[in-house]
Amino acid sequence: MARIAGVDLPNKHVDVALTYIYGIGRSSAKMICKAIGIDPERSINDLTSEEINKLRQEIESDYKVEGRLRTETSLNIKRLMDIGCYRGVRHRRGLPVRGQRTRTNSRTRKGKRKTVAGKRK
Repeated sequence: MARIAGVDLPNKHVDVALTYIYGIGRSSAKMICKAIGIDPERSINDLTSEEINKLRQEIESDYKVEGRLRTETSLNIKRLMDIGCYRGVRHRRGLPVRGQRTRTNSRTRKGKRKTVAGKRK
């Protein structure tokens, strides 16, 4: 089992296994394979230690992944909240940030329903 960027990669095709690293999707994984000359259809267990080291170096040098990416994302959100812009206020209140309707949906952001008593006319 290969370990890259602090993540144990499962025994799957290289382009699929690389997506287990936070910050690498399918297209990035295919570009990484192409850059170092590894067939994306090969299995992770079939790679030599030299090829795994090439993968590791390529990811460390050209991509922001795992901890660094999570830190940058959280700092960006914190900056929005500090300057008090609309998006920052929505983050602070735990509401949808990108213009979705909130009257009926958005349960993922708002959480479980809280009943409000006395809605009589």
